[in-house]
Amino acid sequence: MSAVSQSVAAQPELEAARLLLERMGISPTDLLDVRVSRPPAPTFAEYVPVVAAAVTPGTLRAYGSYWKRVVNEWGGRRIDEPRPSEIEGLRTRVQANVVVRSNSRGGRSAAENLVAALRCLYRRAVADGYLDAADNPALKVDKPRRLPSTRHAIADSRLAQINQVAATTGNDPALDTLLIRLHTETACRRAGALALRPRDLDRDQCLIFLREKGGTSRWQPVSPTLMRHLVAHHAERGDGDRNGALLRYRRGRPLTYRRYDHLWERIGQHLPWVRTQQISIHWLRHTTLTWVERTYGHAVARAYAGHTDNAASTSTSTYVRASPHEIASALETLTGERHPLTAAT
Repeated sequence: MSAVSQSVAAQPELEAARLLLERMGISPTDLLDVRVSRPPAPTFAEYVPVVAAAVTPGTLRAYGSYWKRVVNEWGGRRIDEPRPSEIEGLRTRVQANVVVRSNSRGGRSAAENLVAALRCLYRRAVADGYLDAADNPALKVDKPRRLPSTRHAIADSRLAQINQVAATTGNDPALDTLLIRLHTETACRRAGALALRPRDLDRDQCLIFLREKGGTSRWQPVSPTLMRHLVAHHAERGDGDRNGALLRYRRGRPLTYRRYDHLWERIGQHLPWVRTQQISIHWLRHTTLTWVERTYGHAVARAYAGHTDNAASTSTSTYVRASPHEIASALETLTGERHPLTAAT
């Protein structure tokens, strides 16, 4: 049927619709102005605590300071008031006023995190029905382009120096050397180590259960030596609760991020190059994963790191995932110790 014949056939229906609208006292233009009824938008001072209570501890730690800055700037304003240009202005001020540190990169990370924090807040606002997704102003503001990381693998000789300082200085060398060995063997993040519980130790198979950012989790092989020290650490400092924190101070208090800060500050006092380059525990992750990738390939390194499939992943990655046995083989070469998973095969 041609477009002309379709239009002619539709005429009776259109006339009937117009007649019905006239009898109801509604014009076609009234239909175009229909808007969804929404609750009144709260102010930033009212809504930020709601969002902060809903997100995970990791998200709150990453965005909490930026939400406080937004409340200081716009606390009395409704969340649907700021325009994208105003967010851009706030982003510029945050980037310009960032505290200058030795590893500062012009405040780009602060500007990026501010935009990410506002996007997180406005996603909640859309889900709560305070505004349409198309009206989300944070999505209309670009993040600064992320620069390549300055972290790189640490040379073996310098890694030995770090271990030497950790083992011979400070008020708890046993804890510090345990931390460095844990992160060197597993390439885990700080959050993964701090989230460890006694129940996450599989002593028979020498596996630990890591829970890291984005809700990801995995069983990671560790050497028999590291497993023995983790078990002994719990036996000496734990309170018997298998669901409590595994890593603890001498007096039994659960470990926090502050221990890492103090550890690397102390190492930097003895090794000036550590202080100059701002070496941190995350550099150990780079070091281990670089070695795994060079020795065993990308698939094993990806699994070793606990990376999951995302939008950037290729279809091939679905079929070339490394098995736990391959990760254990890499760990064997790294530590020089036989692992139960490879012995079983």
